[in-house]
Amino acid sequence: MNKGIILEIPSQVEYLSLVRAVVASAASLDQTLGDQRIDDLRLAVSEATTNAIRSHANLGSNERITIRFGLEGDRIEVEVQDRGSGFDPENLNPAGPLTEKGRLDYEGGFGIPLMKILADEIKIDSADEGTTVQLVVYVSPANEESD
Repeated sequence: MNKGIILEIPSQVEYLSLVRAVVASAASLDQTLGDQRIDDLRLAVSEATTNAIRSHANLGSNERITIRFGLEGDRIEVEVQDRGSGFDPENLNPAGPLTEKGRLDYEGGFGIPLMKILADEIKIDSADEGTTVQLVVYVSPANEESD
């Protein structure tokens, strides 16, 4: 992604509403993207940003989190980058179903599965120096009039 909006925020939950607003406003620039898809993208980015904030909090880090947003022809791409300790995205503990006894007694575990449902593509690159989550939502081509 080489063009678009770059937003750097402190790793504090108070900035989530700013991230949501910027993502929704930028996504609405594409007139073909419906309100539901904008809401899906906003929630997916919010989940990725929340995970980044938690990653920094676990380390006691006050480094900034970077969110990059770009309109790339047929797609909207958003990257959320933290400088946390990283994790193995292939080795996550499943959250378990909501119907599981005691499941509602703790939060967490639904962020990545939710992102996979809400975005058309998700890519996670994670290493000791941080994690980058890339979310892609495809936009419908403009309606073309038929002859």
